Amino acid sequence: MELHLNTYGSAIRKKDDMFEIWVDEKKIKISPQKVTSIVIANAVQISSDAIQLAMEHNIDVVMLDQYGNPYARVWFPKIGSTVLIRRRQLEMISDALGLDFIKRWICLKIMNQYRLIKTLFSKRDWIEEEHKQKLELLRNYAISIYSSEGSLEELSPTFMGLEGSASRIYFALLSMMLPEQWAFQGRSSRPAKDAFNAFLNYAYGILYSKTERALVIAGLDPFIGLLHSDNYNKKSFVFDFIEPFRVLADEPVFYLFSRGKCKAEYLDSVHKGLNLSTDGKKFFAPYLLEYLDQIERYRNKNRKRIDRIQTDAHSFANFLIGKKENYLEASVARKLENFINPKLVFSDEED
Repeated sequence: MELHLNTYGSAIRKKDDMFEIWVDEKKIKISPQKVTSIVIANAVQISSDAIQLAMEHNIDVVMLDQYGNPYARVWFPKIGSTVLIRRRQLEMISDALGLDFIKRWICLKIMNQYRLIKTLFSKRDWIEEEHKQKLELLRNYAISIYSSEGSLEELSPTFMGLEGSASRIYFALLSMMLPEQWAFQGRSSRPAKDAFNAFLNYAYGILYSKTERALVIAGLDPFIGLLHSDNYNKKSFVFDFIEPFRVLADEPVFYLFSRGKCKAEYLDSVHKGLNLSTDGKKFFAPYLLEYLDQIERYRNKNRKRIDRIQTDAHSFANFLIGKKENYLEASVARKLENFINPKLVFSDEED
C-alpha cells in the first residue's frame, strides 16, 4: 500500500519498528511490510527515524508540491542498477533502436487515448458521425508518426507536434462528454485554468513519482531522455516513459466528473487558476489510489493497474541488455500493430 499524507499537522514517526501515523489527533500503526511508498503533501511532519525505517524496507519517501508534482524524494541507497543498461540508454539516442522505441511509445499513448474515447463513445447514444471522424484522426496521427523516416534528432519536433495535435483532439472529445459545467478548453497546468485540469495535474504528479521510482528500480536512468530534451537537472526519461500510462490518470478523473463527484470545496482559487484544496487532496488521493490498485491481468499475472509501469520498466531494461526479445507485452504489441497498420484499420476492435 501507499501511505498518502496530505492533512496539515499530520505526522509520521517510528515506534516499535512500526510507522506511527497521527492524523486529526487519531493515531494508527502500520507495519513497514505493508508499505510500498510514503507520499507527503502539505505541512506534514516525518521524523528521521521514520525515514530510516523506510530506507531499511526499501520504501521511498516522496514530497509533492501544491500541484501534485514531486519536488523531492528520499531514495533507498541500494538501488539495483547496471552500467550496461545506462550505456545502452545513451546509445539509443543516436541509433535506430531509440527511434523505433519512441515511435512505438508515442503511438501506444495515442492508441490508449483512442481506446478510452471509443469505450466512452460506446456508452453514449448521442455520439454523431463527426465525433467518430475526429476520433479516427488520432489513428492517422499515429500512422504518420510510425511511418516517418529520418533520425530521432530530426524527427523529434515532428513527433511532438503530431502527438500534441492528437492530444488536443483527445481532450476536446473528453470535454465534450462531460457535464456542461465541467467542460474545459484543452490542457492547462501550473495552475490549471479549470477544475478538470486541476485534478488531472495532481493525478499526473502522482504518476510522475511512480514512473521515476519504477525506472530507478529497473536500473534505468530517469535523466537520459530520448524525445524530451536532455536538459540539466530534468528527468527527461520520466517524461518519455510516462506517456502511455497517462490514461491511468485520465480515466479516473473523467469518471470523477462525469459521475458528479466533484465539489466546490475541493478547489482553491489561485492567481490565474485553480489548485486542489486540502479537502480536494484528501478526497482525491484515496479515490485515485483505489483505481490504480484494482487488479487486472497483465503479462500473464494478476497485477495492480499501477504495476504496469514497473513491469514494463523491468521489461525495457532487460530488453536493452538482451535478456528479452520485446519490451512490449504480447497482447499490447498485437493491438498496437493493428492500430498503426492501415490495412487492418478495423482489427483493433478485438481485445
